Amino acid sequence: MNGDELQKQEEIEKLKKEVLRKVLTKDAIERLGRVRIVNPVLVQQVEAYLLQLYQMGQIKETIDDIKLKQMLGMLTDKKDWSIKRR
Repeated sequence: MNGDELQKQEEIEKLKKEVLRKVLTKDAIERLGRVRIVNPVLVQQVEAYLLQLYQMGQIKETIDDIKLKQMLGMLTDKKDWSIKRR
């Protein structure tokens, strides 16, 4: 990456953080930070989803912790593992 690409990347990251601060409550931002430690790919998916909704004007109210948990659950493939004994 040259200097221009790095600067563009930093600018995009700054804009992304600004939008997320607008649409998420403080609790939701904290949860996203904790999830990032465990599953950074999932957080990238959630952020992309939120940014897409924001750009389309579909976010009418701030997203709280409960709504964020629902989104995280929607984007994860929860597999139901069960052990069957014969």
